[in-house]
Amino acid sequence: MLVLARKCGEQIVIPEAGIVLTILQVSGERVRVGIDAPAELSIHRREVWERIQRASESAVAVPSTPSTPCPSI
Repeated sequence: MLVLARKCGEQIVIPEAGIVLTILQVSGERVRVGIDAPAELSIHRREVWERIQRASESAVAVPSTPSTPCPSI
């Protein structure tokens, strides 16, 4: 893990992915981070990403019911 110290207004750049992280505010133990990234990249908080993964895994685990074929015309 790379650990960087940044002040408010300073940025971290990940050029290969087109991502720029900007430190917006530091208040006590909370840090607000702005993320500028290409629209095709999904960015989530870890707890949200874990919920998405669990939902995806449970959707795969549930057997699908056979669909009723459409009647011929």
